[in-house]
This record gives sequence, C-alpha cells and structure tokens, in this order.
Amino acid sequence: MALQALIFDMDGTLIDTEELHRQAFNAAFIELGLFWDWGPHLYAELLKVSGGVERLRHYIESLPLDASARAQLIGQVPAIHRTKTGIYRDLIAAGRLPLRPGMVQLIGEARAASLRLAIAATSSSENATALLSATLGTVALPWFEAIVSADMVPQPKPAPDLYQRVLGALHLPPADCVVLEDSANGVRAAKAADLVTIAVPSRWTVEQDLSAADLVVPALDALAAPLAEIQSLHRRRSLKSA
Repeated sequence: MALQALIFDMDGTLIDTEELHRQAFNAAFIELGLFWDWGPHLYAELLKVSGGVERLRHYIESLPLDASARAQLIGQVPAIHRTKTGIYRDLIAAGRLPLRPGMVQLIGEARAASLRLAIAATSSSENATALLSATLGTVALPWFEAIVSADMVPQPKPAPDLYQRVLGALHLPPADCVVLEDSANGVRAAKAADLVTIAVPSRWTVEQDLSAADLVVPALDALAAPLAEIQSLHRRRSLKSA
C-alpha cells in the first residue's frame, strides 16, 4: 500500500515555537498581575501536558493554595489563555519563524510527489493559521488539506481525537498515512490512532520517552533523503501488518 499523506504536528515539529509560547505565557502573567515565572526547566516539565489551557490548569493544581484560591485561579484560566494567545500572535507577527531543519525539503518533496498534507496542532485554530502564514506565507495554507487544532476536538493529545479527525477530513485510513511528531503525548496520540509515527524531538522534548514511535531521528536533515526514507518505513510497516 503506497503512502498517501503526511500529517504534521505543528508546535515543536514543524517549527520550534515553544520559546515563543513560554515568553507569551510569562508576558501574560505580568499583564494580569500574576507572580508566576515559567523558566526553561519548568516549561520543559509543563510541556508534558498537552494544550495551553490544560497546562495552566495543571500548573495551578500544583501550587500550594487553599481550595478557594485555587478555584478562583482555575476560573481565570480562559482569560489568561486568551491574553497569552494575543501576545503570542503579536510575537509571530513581529518576525518570520524558520521551519525546523529538513521540513522545507520534506514539504517540497511531498508536494512534488503529489502526497497530501495535513496538520494536527495542539495549539488553537487561530494560532495554527497565524503560524503557518508567518512561516510559509499565506500561499501555503491551501497546501494542507486539513488543519485540525485542539479546540476542534473533545480531548487533546495524548487522546487520538486530533488524528482521528484529520483522518476523517482526508477520508483516508490510518494505513495510508505517516505522522511526524516531537513529543511523547503526540506519539501516544498518533499510535492510539494506529498511525505510523516518526518522532523528531525538539530541544524541549529530547528527554521524553519517544520509544513508542516507529522511528526516532534527531532532525529530518539527519536523513539523506527524508521522503524516500519515510516511504521506505511506511512500506516496511505495511508489509509487517499485512
């Protein structure tokens, strides 16, 4: 069975956006008068929780607070996240972000081979569109037949909802696709949807357990011919499951 589509996680996989997310969270905390500071080490730990809203809730639950103060902060989470999202979009607009090494080559090779492209993003729909436009330009938006974000499904990664919705939008079975992910939760979500999965860890996720992936590579440019090697992996997995 030939490979029909590539599905990309966005944050951390297509683009190393996590530092911008961290800066946006901290700027939102300052703007809202919250005395929180998410340093790089803490943020790497918080990235084990998928989704900004869920990450904020998890952090608040970890704070030494009484029940009333905790409930009050939990109630502020949507407003905190809205403020963070606006700051994040401003940071994106301030300068174009480069794709991770090898991604431009892979996308170009995939389009030349008439493969279909899709995105399963942990971030919001607005962030996903803004990020694609800032990195590849608005001309690239139609290249991706499905752009599914966490706010479009009941459960975020590691649940398989995002990938199942992408498959539904593409009208393809899992066996026809390969996923590229960077995190343990992303890998778990893709494998739960029965998808062949390649993990390309970022500096934020390199210490996570990615062993459930079918292949782990430090960066796509570590592969001599990214698409050819992805197609080869897909064929091997197809033969194994036949």
